[in-house]
Amino acid sequence: MSQAPGPSLRIVIVDDHTVVRAGLRALLESEPGFSVVGETGDGTEAVRQVEQLSPDVVLMDLRLSDTGTADTVIDGIEATRRIVATSSTARVVVLTSHGRQADVLQAVEAGARGYVLKAGPPEELFRAVRAAAAGGMTLAPEAAAQFVRHPGESDPLLSEREIEVVRLLAHGHSNRAIAGALYLAEATVKTHLVRIYRKLGTENRVGTVAAAVRLGLIELS
Repeated sequence: MSQAPGPSLRIVIVDDHTVVRAGLRALLESEPGFSVVGETGDGTEAVRQVEQLSPDVVLMDLRLSDTGTADTVIDGIEATRRIVATSSTARVVVLTSHGRQADVLQAVEAGARGYVLKAGPPEELFRAVRAAAAGGMTLAPEAAAQFVRHPGESDPLLSEREIEVVRLLAHGHSNRAIAGALYLAEATVKTHLVRIYRKLGTENRVGTVAAAVRLGLIELS
């Protein structure tokens, strides 16, 4: 006897172009296991819909048109930040046309669990939605490349010291062992870990190592 399919992932689309929202809705609802439960082109309304509809994933454009007053208009970054702060279940995946370093860093630091470009293949978007719903993190290759240091460019997402900490995490070291290996106080290691978790959008050591590998920050030997 075949197993009954699980509940569909509930998705809210946030994009200020009506035609884009219609195309995304059609694309997502053609994929088994996805259900679009809301859509809007306004950041403030997006926060409200998340509170009312309790979606699993929010697809968020970064640049939203000014549809409200100066006091109420918020962009995709601020909408992401508010959703992450007020919802314990909704995960945000940024879907945008831009892959610039500043945009990627701001989105990740705001709490986004994915960053996908609109020009990418649909399968990339589907993977990002599923990964975010499961508590993971996915970046498009163009976005992940922004975390690699190049001459003359600004700092990557993790500092060199933070990458050293993650490398030791990957080898199963405890906080005390990491402190000894790097000649740091154990409290300093804990501070580094808090910052790393926040930057990578992770909640534990295993998830942090997995995210760092996926982003190309470390390699497992």
